[in-house]
Amino acid sequence: MMKLFQNKTITYIHMVVMSIMLVFVLIFISIVIYQEYNQFEKEASELREFYIQKQKNTVKFDVNRVLKFIQHKYANRDPSIDEKTLKRRLIETIENLYGREDGTGYIFIYEFSGLKISDPVWPYDIGENLYNLKDINGVQVIKELIDVAKAGDEGFVEYTWRKPTSEYDSLKVSHAKAFEPWQWMIGTGIYLNEVEKLIDADKEALKDRLLRYIMEILSLSIILFSISLIGIVVINRIISRELNIFSKFFQKASKSYVLIDDNEIYLQRFKFMVRYINSMVKEIHSKKDKVEEMNLLLEKKVEKKTEDLKHLVQMQDSFIKHSIHEINTPLAVIITHLDIFKMKYGENRYLSKIEAGTKMIANIYDDLSYMVKKDRFVYEKENINFSEFLQSRIAFFEEIALGNKHTIDVKIADEMICHFNKIELQRIVDNNLSNAIKYARKGTEIKVEVHKEMNRTVLQFKTYSKKIEDTKRIFEAFHQEEDLQGGFGLGLEIVGSICQKNGVEIDVESDEMMTIFSYIFKRRVL
Repeated sequence: MMKLFQNKTITYIHMVVMSIMLVFVLIFISIVIYQEYNQFEKEASELREFYIQKQKNTVKFDVNRVLKFIQHKYANRDPSIDEKTLKRRLIETIENLYGREDGTGYIFIYEFSGLKISDPVWPYDIGENLYNLKDINGVQVIKELIDVAKAGDEGFVEYTWRKPTSEYDSLKVSHAKAFEPWQWMIGTGIYLNEVEKLIDADKEALKDRLLRYIMEILSLSIILFSISLIGIVVINRIISRELNIFSKFFQKASKSYVLIDDNEIYLQRFKFMVRYINSMVKEIHSKKDKVEEMNLLLEKKVEKKTEDLKHLVQMQDSFIKHSIHEINTPLAVIITHLDIFKMKYGENRYLSKIEAGTKMIANIYDDLSYMVKKDRFVYEKENINFSEFLQSRIAFFEEIALGNKHTIDVKIADEMICHFNKIELQRIVDNNLSNAIKYARKGTEIKVEVHKEMNRTVLQFKTYSKKIEDTKRIFEAFHQEEDLQGGFGLGLEIVGSICQKNGVEIDVESDEMMTIFSYIFKRRVL
């Protein structure tokens, strides 16, 4: 948590805190609104169920009342009145008694066969059999109402039916009872859109209540957040003012001897800091003179040691240069006389060993010479015949290879011209050949291959040798895998620095059987 505010200003920290507070406030408001909305939906659903059930109860009451009325009239009928007349009078009475201003709440009567015998709002098809009549959703309305009536249960049928006061069909829920003596189905229903109107009115009231509640929460949250914001701003200004005093003090204290005025600081915590800081400043300045005196003495000693070191470095540099120069002369004489001796007297196995050793010394000499000169000269590049150059260097090392019972196998795909510095290219080739001869197993073949891969040229040296444990460190200065082999450990360090400078990639693969050094020249090779 502390790392989050590392190297940040107090203003930034306060802004982060305020942002976190705002996020929590918004989350809290969202949760409250979500809960209230869910409660609103729940109440609206319960309200709808309540109204529908209330209307269903009214429908059942009306049907049962009419049924009881018919049963009473039937039981107490005048014997002098025939049944047909009694039915007609009862239907007229029922049609006049039931019905509302909106055309709903009327009683309809059908025979069990589906014959319509009473419908005060739609009398046009009285006398027709509507048993198989279906609404737009495929509900057999009259059939299902007759089934409910016959079953004598409290079931309802939901269907779509024409509404008397509207040109459109509306969803309706009806209930029916049976009067068995006359095989009548007596029913009535309620249009659900009338229920929806009542529900919508109550839902609007619920919405108003929800909005008022949300506005109260938002208002309270804004007030609390504003108070917190003002408090943070005030605290920020106080702390910033105190810190500015400390900042100005430290700027002055770095140049002169000053103390912080305790009266300028308001916060008690910072007042304690003032005491410690002033005490520290006094202690520092009490020792300032001693430190300056010691620094002056130290500077003089450092200057003297620096001069001595420069002189020593110059002497060492001069010694190395003269040593290399002095080595070159007798080395050249030895190599020249070896060549003359071979021309005059032919090959000699002892002479071959001397020649091999001399060439190894010559290779070390070339490495030392390059190390001394590499930072003083610009190594210009030129077009080099890669094939001829490689053949000449292999010819130089052939005697050394034979002396170590090795043969060198060369495979060059095509004649190629390499744009490189000849001295640096020689250091790459010579050091790899020298190491190959030194570390390859006795009597094995050393393979040198050059081939193209896409627009790159790959130079490889393959030897049957021990596994190199750390293929990265071998290019570090003075690192050697085997101390018994001798040498300074500079050869591959020189190779690595040349490759890095010229953009040549190096890849080393080594296992228990074979080691492969690959040098990938990215730049154009003709």
